[in-house]
Amino acid sequence: MPALTDTFTIADDVRIPKIGFGTWQIPDGSEAYDAVRSALDAGYRHIDTALAYGNEESVGRAVRDSGIDRDELFITTKLPAEVKDADGARAAFERSQSGLDLGVVDLYLIHAPWPWSSIGSDHRDGNIAVWKVFEQLFADGRARSIGVSNFSVEDLESLTGATDVQPHVNQIEWHVGKTQGAVTRWCQARGILVEGYSPLATGRLLDEGALQQVAERVGRTPAQVAIRYLLERDVLPLPKSVTPSRIRENADVDFSLDAAELAALDGAEER
Repeated sequence: MPALTDTFTIADDVRIPKIGFGTWQIPDGSEAYDAVRSALDAGYRHIDTALAYGNEESVGRAVRDSGIDRDELFITTKLPAEVKDADGARAAFERSQSGLDLGVVDLYLIHAPWPWSSIGSDHRDGNIAVWKVFEQLFADGRARSIGVSNFSVEDLESLTGATDVQPHVNQIEWHVGKTQGAVTRWCQARGILVEGYSPLATGRLLDEGALQQVAERVGRTPAQVAIRYLLERDVLPLPKSVTPSRIRENADVDFSLDAAELAALDGAEER
């Protein structure tokens, strides 16, 4: 399926497959292993995990056991949101790289600008300290690209104003009814790729009126339309499932949406 093999380009010359397979909330062990193997069997070549997900070892083992050439795969992981110091960042990267056991990390992200226990708190200095470690990992080739997640325009302005390498990616919640216009425009105007997690709003979207109507019009499922919508807006979707048939369905998005269909989805109520 071309949607799984098409790529965006980041970090000047790094090609990232346009659809990633998300592993948030998939428990370590057989569930994560089987889901990733199903995704790889379906043709996904971009797998997204995080140290905080607790499943890096299963993700890495599934990738190794797949027999797919490592050069054909793109692996993302993330620094825990609570880590806001240089030594902690270095230690966490070593732990992730060891757990995955896949060599170079293709994309390494700051998971959030603040700890999850204090969302919205000010950690600008900590993010700058951490980012300088990221810049060194990038310079050393241990991370092929680096980025952030859940960063607002203000967070990005603070970070880029005090560091040398602009984030290559900002991974944020992005779906029909929640398109985060301000930060999306800011990133896209500067060549920062926006990735969208929860492209189905963790399932809440599937009965959304506009989405249902567009799906009926184009002869596709609401999930497929929801994922295609991100691609039409140059946002990289990260769908997640543990069901092989759904994993395949979420990747079968080689169709287009016309201007009227996109307008209908743009106008969906925020969720």
